[in-house]
Amino acid sequence: MKITPEQEKSIITEILTRLDVSKEHSEIVAEVTLDADLKGFASHGIGRFPQYIKGLESGTIKTQGDVEIEIETISTALINGNHLFGHVVAYKGMELAIEKAKENGISMVGIHDSNHFGVAGYYSDMAIKQDLIGIVTANTEPAVAPIGGKIPILGTNPIAIGVPSNNHYVSVDMATSASARGKLLEAVRRGEDIPENVALDCEGRPTIDPKEALKGSILPFGAHKGYALAFMIEILAGPLVKAAFGTGVKGTVNPLEMCTKGDLMMAIDPSQMGDLEIFKDQVDAFISEVKSTDNVFIPGDMEVRNIKKHQTEGIEIDDILAQQFKDISQELDLDLDRIF
Repeated sequence: MKITPEQEKSIITEILTRLDVSKEHSEIVAEVTLDADLKGFASHGIGRFPQYIKGLESGTIKTQGDVEIEIETISTALINGNHLFGHVVAYKGMELAIEKAKENGISMVGIHDSNHFGVAGYYSDMAIKQDLIGIVTANTEPAVAPIGGKIPILGTNPIAIGVPSNNHYVSVDMATSASARGKLLEAVRRGEDIPENVALDCEGRPTIDPKEALKGSILPFGAHKGYALAFMIEILAGPLVKAAFGTGVKGTVNPLEMCTKGDLMMAIDPSQMGDLEIFKDQVDAFISEVKSTDNVFIPGDMEVRNIKKHQTEGIEIDDILAQQFKDISQELDLDLDRIF
């Protein structure tokens, strides 16, 4: 079945407000979740929502409290998310990064004691909308074994970079693994195989069974290059921001464990290096050069196509996910029959 973007936001906000999540926080979670689904990152969209409900029920996601700034300078800050929704904490973190970058040209905001924040590109988009370059990284529960090893130690450790432009959406949002773990979880729910050359089972053998892959490890993208990038992000989003690292990272997949991962948000003001419009014109000139050959894509093009498609055709909900939402609505005495 398919639902409209408006229905998705309505479902999420209705459920969260019934669970005593504030209107502001519910709307942020709904907006970030919908952004993932519109862009085609279904593994980080509404399919993850039942995980958040379990987190709320188990107390690993808090509904009360505030984001706390522990350390602050004119261009940096360290935030304690106090285990609120990761979407809310990351949103507040990037808001602060944007404010500081506008004042000082560049900023860096670290986050710990947060939760899974959905799709990283939403927060770099926040910077783009303010004519800033946005950079977002995070570490996650171990899923990737070091090159030559069998035991997962590194996370899928995403990175998102967004750049302002006059004529294009310029954004990359990617895991440093061959697949985001959310895509494996999605494949399990749908009873589908995963592509070859993505994961190994617990014995280090290639597998296309997502259940075996989740017991084993996901391969880094680009072999040693993806491994090296994930390794560095583990440090930037771990020790640098007073978060856990390696096998100490918990709670990004298992909602019954308190989340210990970290995030790092950065914003850069191009106008501090020269005229902003000239910068954006040069970005567009570069894109025109890249696209001078037919059928060439730039980072962000597929997301733009997916947004148009999903706004028109709706967002796919598989039967198992639909049933999960029916169960949630029954437990909360909500009437979602109009949708499911």
